[in-house]
Amino acid sequence: MNFKRFLKWLAPVSLTAILILCTIVQGWSAPTAAQTQLHWYGQSAFKLTTPTGKVILIDPWITNPVNSNGKTDLATLNRADLILVTHGHFDHVGDAMTIAKKTNAPLVSTADLGQALVESGYPKNLVTLDTQGNFGGEISLLNNEVKVAFIPAIHSSVIASDGSPAKYAGNPGGFLVTVQNGPTIYHTGDTDVFADMALIPRFRKVTLMLACIGDRFTMGPQRAATAVGYVKPDRVIPMHFGTFPALTGTPAAFAAELKQQRVGSRLQVMKVGETIRL
Repeated sequence: MNFKRFLKWLAPVSLTAILILCTIVQGWSAPTAAQTQLHWYGQSAFKLTTPTGKVILIDPWITNPVNSNGKTDLATLNRADLILVTHGHFDHVGDAMTIAKKTNAPLVSTADLGQALVESGYPKNLVTLDTQGNFGGEISLLNNEVKVAFIPAIHSSVIASDGSPAKYAGNPGGFLVTVQNGPTIYHTGDTDVFADMALIPRFRKVTLMLACIGDRFTMGPQRAATAVGYVKPDRVIPMHFGTFPALTGTPAAFAAELKQQRVGSRLQVMKVGETIRL
């Protein structure tokens, strides 16, 4: 075959190959980046899963009354990389000790609460200076994938799960959890609204606020809406409501207050047992 004939033969073949290649490339989709996931167990209990699969539990009362699947959830929970506890009350410590003994998950808390929980049965080797702090401080954890800042709360904090005299458990608080390549989440713990909440977004933009709204033992819908106005998160999810008859605050009342106070954050109401992507 002479050179000119070869080129005439090659041209349509090359064009066809190019067209096939383009079709294949167009059919490819870039791999979806892993997202942070948030699961609600009810009350103030959440499971946060980072883009790399690390599992962080916050106030893990998984077997609370509104979680009909609580016993199964606890039995099948085989991984936890960190357990964050805001204060000493039973509905926040919850199943933390059981989970810690099962998963060897370190405790993230204030130092005073950590000591009180060790005295109450939390494995001592899982409560170290690496994961303890206090208000105004921030620690980097899980190879710097997660940062946890300690935020004050207006509430109380004791441990008295067995009916014995209450044991001092430090001051109550909340957490500002910043996930690398993910969201910044403010879990209020149990608290009333306080004006210093307005300082939080000066240091870090909050993607999602988990706000207690139950009333009586914490701020109710009206005061919680004011708190959201201070923090200015992109989204807010209500928690700590409906678990007991005394917790009378409702998401509907919270929505009305957010509208009345012209708070721009988007309200998202989760169902117990629901998982969302952030």
